[in-house]
Amino acid sequence: MLPEAFSVELPRALQHLIERDAPAPATLMSRRSFLKLAGAGGLALGVFPLNAIAQDGAAKPAALKPTQQPSAFLHIAPDGVVTVAVNRLEFGQGILTALPMILAEELDADWSKVRSRHGSNDPAYADPLFGVHLTGGSNSIKNSFTQYRELGARARQMLLSAAAARWNVDAATLQTRSGQVVAADGRTLGYGELAEAAMAVPVPDKVALKDAKDFRLIGQPTSRLDARAKSSGRQDFGLDVRLPGQLTALVAHPPVFGARLRSVDDGAARAIKGVKTVLRVPVDRGGEGVAVLADGYWAAKLGRDALRLDWDTTAVDKVDSARQLAQYRQLAGEPGARHFDADMAPLAKAPRHIDAEFVFPYLAHTPMEPLNCTVRMAAGGAELWVGSQLPGLDGAAAARVLGLKPEQVKVHVQMAGGGFGRRGVPSSDYVVEACEVAKAARAAGLDAPVQLVWSREDDVRGGYYRPMHLHRARIGFDSKGKVLAWDHVIVGQSITAGTLFEGSMIKNGVDTTAVEGMRDPYALPMRLTVHHPKLNVPVLWWRSVGSTHTAFVMETLIDDIARNTRQDPVAYRLQLFGDRAPRHRAALQLAVDKSGYGKRALAAGRAWGVAVHESFESVVAYVVEASIRNGQPVLHRATAGVHCNLAVNPRTIEAQVEGGALMGLSMCLPGAAITLKDGEVEQRNFDGFALPRIGDMPEVAVHIVPSADPPTGMGEPGLPPLAPAFANALARLTGKPLREMPFKLA
Repeated sequence: MLPEAFSVELPRALQHLIERDAPAPATLMSRRSFLKLAGAGGLALGVFPLNAIAQDGAAKPAALKPTQQPSAFLHIAPDGVVTVAVNRLEFGQGILTALPMILAEELDADWSKVRSRHGSNDPAYADPLFGVHLTGGSNSIKNSFTQYRELGARARQMLLSAAAARWNVDAATLQTRSGQVVAADGRTLGYGELAEAAMAVPVPDKVALKDAKDFRLIGQPTSRLDARAKSSGRQDFGLDVRLPGQLTALVAHPPVFGARLRSVDDGAARAIKGVKTVLRVPVDRGGEGVAVLADGYWAAKLGRDALRLDWDTTAVDKVDSARQLAQYRQLAGEPGARHFDADMAPLAKAPRHIDAEFVFPYLAHTPMEPLNCTVRMAAGGAELWVGSQLPGLDGAAAARVLGLKPEQVKVHVQMAGGGFGRRGVPSSDYVVEACEVAKAARAAGLDAPVQLVWSREDDVRGGYYRPMHLHRARIGFDSKGKVLAWDHVIVGQSITAGTLFEGSMIKNGVDTTAVEGMRDPYALPMRLTVHHPKLNVPVLWWRSVGSTHTAFVMETLIDDIARNTRQDPVAYRLQLFGDRAPRHRAALQLAVDKSGYGKRALAAGRAWGVAVHESFESVVAYVVEASIRNGQPVLHRATAGVHCNLAVNPRTIEAQVEGGALMGLSMCLPGAAITLKDGEVEQRNFDGFALPRIGDMPEVAVHIVPSADPPTGMGEPGLPPLAPAFANALARLTGKPLREMPFKLA
C-alpha cells in the first residue's frame, strides 16, 4: 500500500490537475490525490519515486530492490513522452543524457521524445553497487550501466505484456520499435497508450538484454538533452531556486578555520534596507559565524560588509605555507607507513640516479556556480534544494541539525554549475550551515525558506581544498633505462581520515586516494612511504583526486629516465608496458598515430610532450605540442587517445576530455595555488587564484579506442596526464625537468 502522505515532484502540467483537491503545495500529494491523478492522467510506469515504492502488492517482486524498480525511474506520458529519472547529479558531465540513452536503448524508446530529470535522496537513487547516494569517482556510467539497461528492459517487457493483453495475443509474437509495440499483423500501439495498463503488470525479475551489435542509441554521438537550455540561458540551477517568501543568507566566516567570535557589532548591518535579521550560528570545524538574512543577495552582502566582528583565533592552529613546506621536507626524511616495500639494496650500486623533489600546492575547486542550498522547514519535515553529489548523506546531516528523522527530509537534487568534488563533502559543511541558519531564523520568528549563498570569495577562502603534497624520489637505473630500485616518499593530508570513507580507504595508515596512480602500469621495484600530517586546513577530493599529483610525478620521471638514457619517450613507455598494459598501449598508440608524432615536423621553437595515465579504470594518453613565449609556457595542441571500453556517448566523452585538459592546464599556469599565511588563505577571487582564459586553451583532438567491454569512468581521467605531457614538452625545450606546480621556468 502507498503511505497516506508522501512527497512527489510533479511536472507543472500535472500539478494543475490536482490543485482543486490538494490544498497543500503541489509538491506534496496525498494518496487519494495520487490515485485520482493516476486514473485521470495515465501516469504510466509509476510516475516518480514514491519513496521507492513501486507497484502495489504482487506487482512488486520481493527479490527486486528499489534501485531495480522502473516506477522510480520512468514516466511515460499519454503523448508518449518518456521522462527518465537520473540517480546522479548533473554538473557538467552529461549524465542527464547518457543514462537516459542507456535506458531508452533497452526500452526501444523514440529518442526525440525522451526527457530527463534528477532524482532525490530516495533510496531508489542510491548507487546500485555502493548502496549510498553518490556522484563521484567517475562511477555514474560504470556503476549504473547494467542497472539502467535492466530498468529499460523491464519496462519494455511490461509494455509488451499490456499490449498482449489488449490484443489477446502471445507477447512473444510482439516487437517494439521507436516507442511503439508492433503486432505480427502490423498493428501498433504507442507506449503512451499502454502506459497506464503496463503500470499494473508485475515487474519481471529477469530480463534479456540486447546484444551490443543491435544498439542503435548507445555508441552514437548524441547531443545533450540540456544543451539548448544551457546555451540559451534558460537552464535553472540550484542558485535559481525561488520559493514564496524566500530569504537570502550570507555568512561571515572566521578568517582562520575553526575560530570563534569575541564580539559582534551588528547595528549597522541591521540598518541596511532589506536586512531582516543577524544571527550567530555554528559553522564548519567547530567555528562560529554570523549570518545576515535579507530580501535578496545584495542586501545580505551589504549587511555582511557592515558587520564589525572581533575574532578569537588563539585556540586554533595557524597554518603558514612556508612553514608547512619545511615541515613536509622534514617528514619526508623520517620513517612512515609503507604502501610498497621493494628491496632498495640495488639503489646504492645503480650506475645512474635521479633525485627529485616535487611540490604541489593546495587547489580550490571554484565551480562557476557558487555553493548554495535552499531550506524550507515545515511541521514534521523539511525540504532542501541543492546541487548535491551526496544527497543521502546531506539529507541525513540536515536531519541531525533540524532534529528530524532522515526520512522526514526531502532533498531535491538541482542542476549544478560545476563542482569538481566540492559539492560532495563528507561533512556536508555548507548544507549543515544552511540548516543551522534556517533553524536559527525560525527560532527568531522568521518562518520563511532560506537560501544560503556563498560568494566567490567565500568559496576561495572557505576551505576544502585539494591537499598540498610533497613527493621525494630517488631512482637507480642502468644505461638501458632498466629501473633497479625506486625509493619514493609522499607527504600530504589524508582526505578521508575522520570521514565515513576512512574504514574502506585507509589501509595500514595510508589513504589510498593519496597513492592511486603510483607505479602502475610499470613493473617497477618501488618502496613507497607515506606521511599524513594533520593540519588546520580542510581538504577534499579535487577532480581526479590523487592522480592530480601522482600522474605528474610518475610520467615526468619516466620521461626523465628516457632522456637520461637517450631513448624516445614513446618507445620507452611501450617497452615498459610489455604485455601487461594493452589498454595503455592502445591509448598511447592511438594518440601518437593521430598526432603525427615522429612523422610531422614541428614549427621552430616547439616540442612534443607525451604522457599516459589510468584513473578510474580508464586510460588517457596525450601527445602535446608546446613552446615558450616571452618566458611563459604555451600549450598549442593536445591529441588524446582514450580507452574507456564502450563509449556510450562519444560526444560526451570528447567534452569530458576537453574539459579535463583545460582543468589540467589550470594547474600549470601562474597563479594556480592556494597559500596560507598566519592561518588565513591569501587568495580571495579569480584575481589571485588564476584560471586559464580563452587564449590559453589549446586545440584538442579526442580519439576513442573502439571497445564493446562494459564502460569505465570518464568524468575525471582526461585531467591527470595533461600536465605531465605539457611539462615533458617544456623539459625538452629547456633541458630542465619541472618539479613544481604551477610551472616555474626560471
